[in-house]
Formats: sequence, C-alpha cells, structure tokens
Amino acid sequence: MVRLTIDLIAKSRNHFKKKRGLSFPHYLKTLTHLHFSSRNIDDIGDLSMCRNLTVLYLYDNHITQICNLGFASNLTHLYMQNNEITHIDNLSNLQRLSKLYLGGNRIAVVEGLEQLRELKELHLENQRLTPGEKLLFDPRTLISLAESLCVMNISNNNIDDLRDLAVLKELQRFSATDNKLQNIEELEDVFSHWPQLLQMELDGNPVCKIPKYRDHLITACRNLEVLDGREINELTRQFLINWKASKESKKKKTIKQLLITYPLTDDFDTDQGPGHIHTNMQRWKPQQPLRSRIPAHTDLSYNERRHIFD
Repeated sequence: MVRLTIDLIAKSRNHFKKKRGLSFPHYLKTLTHLHFSSRNIDDIGDLSMCRNLTVLYLYDNHITQICNLGFASNLTHLYMQNNEITHIDNLSNLQRLSKLYLGGNRIAVVEGLEQLRELKELHLENQRLTPGEKLLFDPRTLISLAESLCVMNISNNNIDDLRDLAVLKELQRFSATDNKLQNIEELEDVFSHWPQLLQMELDGNPVCKIPKYRDHLITACRNLEVLDGREINELTRQFLINWKASKESKKKKTIKQLLITYPLTDDFDTDQGPGHIHTNMQRWKPQQPLRSRIPAHTDLSYNERRHIFD
C-alpha cells in the first residue's frame, strides 16, 4: 500500500529542488503543482500543508476513494483518471475547480458536484461498469452545472438516452462515442437546447447508421463546426437548413389543403344540457374511406396520412 503524504512528497526526487533558503514547511506552502501519477498510490493522506495547491496529478494509480482534499480551496485542475474510484464525493470544498478528470474508473452515478459552480470540463469516459450497467446522472448535479459546464466526455459508458443532459445549455464540446444511442429524434431535441455547441463526437453509436444522420444533426445544431472529426461546410449547412424549412412548409400547406378539402367536423347534440354530449354518427357517411381520398401526389408519409384522420 502506498499513501500520498507529506513524507512521500519529501522523499520524492521531483520535489527536492526547493527554492534556496526555504524550509520544507514553507516550500509546501508555495507548492502549486503536485505530480504523483503512476506511483501505485491507493490512498490520499493529509496534504493540508499544501494550501496553495492548484493542480493535482493522481492518474494511473489505485485510488479507491476521493478524500482529504477539503483543504485545497484553490485547486482548479484534478486528474484522477484510471484509478479504482466508485463514487464521486468529498469535492464540495473545491469551489474553484474548473477541470475534473475521472475517466477509466468504476463510477456508476454522476453525483456530488452540486457545489462546483465553476466547473467547465468534466471527463467521465470509459467507466469500468458491471455488465448491463450504464452511467447515470443525478438531476441535481446536472442542474448545478447548467451555467458553467462547457466540455463533457461520457464516451463508452453504455448510455442509451441523453434527454437528462438537455439542461447543460452552455456545452461547447461534447463526446459520447461508443455508447448505445439510437433515437435520432431524441438527439435532435436535446441538441436543440445546446446553442453553444461547436464540436461533437458520436461515432460508434447505432444512430450513426441511420440514413442522413449527419444531415439531421447539422440542421439541429446551428453553430456546430465539427461532427465526428469532420468539419461542417457553411454552404452545406445553409443548404440543409433551407431544404428542411422548405420541406416542412410544403408539408404544412398540404395538410392545410387536405383539411379544407375534406373537413372534419364534430357533430354534437348538446340539447340535453351541460355535461351530456351525444355524437350523431349517422349524419356523415363518406362513400369511401378518407385515407383513400388523399391525393397520391402529397408529400406525406404513411404514418402522417394515417394520423391526419385517426
């Protein structure tokens, strides 16, 4: 077992080069960056003498719990990817934290970040989850991050639904590759809530195999610059937006014309007073079903034709 302590810092060659004339305790107070990645560390001890710490590198270790960091009120960057962490906790005092790296751990629920109002980047890719498990999000954490979070990476976490993330309206870069996303309509709705989105990675999801997948997302994300590593040409974007608007306008006109040509009226008998409605079904008897009377040239799908009169 290796525990990160003041003594371990003192023994480390990386921290022998102290400023001339400083005592070790004074040196610790001036320390801003601490590098202890790939050192077989499995626990964090008392580091409270490092009160001015701003960046902490603890990736590629065996740490099972985030602890003893309450003193680090000046910490802005925390690198703890590729450890054995199962829960996100004990971070409430790190209110200046702007970048949090927790990829490659064993986290099943994204929670405990409600106090991190300045967090801009959250990296949670490649969690080592049990079979059948997927990464979940606490709504309280998402709401608290809605005004600050700009970068999010949740790739390879068995995620099949992004609707809970719609509140993250300040996102500019988003990566959710190698998940189980497959509903293009749901994705369009979520992304329409992210007006700042500039870069997005979704490759490796079933939804990517849907015809015109790329066209759908380009029209849904009006400011998107890069999708799955490919830049978006502005002329292409404008053409797709105009084409979609024209198609929707034509469809609305067609439906309106159909309702004028074949009006649907509710024939109610209200003579018996309020609360009593009697539908007179015998007053209207079309000679043929309405569906068969829809002009064949209309630009409507089968489901749209069916739902007009159902």
